[in-house]
Amino acid sequence: MESLSGAAFAPQTTYLNTASTGLLPADGVRAMQDAVAALAAGRPGDMFADVEAARAAFARIAGVPARRVAAGDSVAVYVGLIAAALPAGAEVLVADDDFSSIVNPFHIRGDLKVRTVPLDGLAEAVRPGTALVAVSAAQSADGRIADLDAIRAAARAHGARTLVDASQSAGWLPLDAAVDDYTVTVGFKWLLCPRGVAFLVVPDDLGSLTPLFAGWVAGERPWDSCYGPVRELAHSARRFDVSPSLFSYVGARHGLGLVERIGVEAIHAHDTALADRFRAGLDRLGHTPVPAPGSAIVSVPGLGARQPELSRAGVEVSDRAGSLRAAFHLYNSAADVDRLLDVLSG
Repeated sequence: MESLSGAAFAPQTTYLNTASTGLLPADGVRAMQDAVAALAAGRPGDMFADVEAARAAFARIAGVPARRVAAGDSVAVYVGLIAAALPAGAEVLVADDDFSSIVNPFHIRGDLKVRTVPLDGLAEAVRPGTALVAVSAAQSADGRIADLDAIRAAARAHGARTLVDASQSAGWLPLDAAVDDYTVTVGFKWLLCPRGVAFLVVPDDLGSLTPLFAGWVAGERPWDSCYGPVRELAHSARRFDVSPSLFSYVGARHGLGLVERIGVEAIHAHDTALADRFRAGLDRLGHTPVPAPGSAIVSVPGLGARQPELSRAGVEVSDRAGSLRAAFHLYNSAADVDRLLDVLSG
């Protein structure tokens, strides 16, 4: 099984660590280098056009119109915006040990009821009075996939909103952000963007959110909103834009474009086949990964301490709480899986 990416990437290692940071495609790297050189020469281009191109590309990947997508740089900032909109005493339901960025902003409020339950019991735990269910589509630590259909159904039955963090899934797991109230994601993992890129999807009614961070870019006519109070906020989710890291968005449009061209369905089939190949090899070696059927992320308890050894051998994975975490993406091949298994076998 060959990679899906052709010559778009040139890793010098067996790189199986996309759950930490995705690789950047060559055309995105060149575009960022060109943009930096142009600015150094005093000829900056219109990098805001790259922001809009990236917003539109992500919207297509997420299955929503671009007017529902805000562009920023941090999941935690956008989760904090949602947390700030909740009334005092509101109940927020989250999963045990979910990633801090989707959990901590609700705790920081101090006047919300944050209830934590096991991931596989999240849907059953929704009850009258639950205001919001916040969960990662795929768990960062071990790749387990949330039963989003069941969670959404339970939330709707009790009048709760849903917030899905797609940071560990967008780019390999098909995404339909239209069916949730809010979706957040970083771009620097599976979407092949540089750091400094994040997206928020809001409902058409803008989700009753107050644009607390609104600066000039949040104006309906940004260049007429540079001085004094912004007289007219954007009529779309752009009112929640955070002043963008422009060079990052120059690269982002190319990473997102590659994901679009190959197609998430094809990437999903490729990535999960490699993960299954690794699981089968682990079984032959007598190791049992965390059960995460259908995930491109594989976590193996007890093997995390071997990460430095693997890195010295040119195989890049993560150590997460004592578990070895491997993540398989479009630039990986069966040879990469076999190389990891060879090193683990000694």
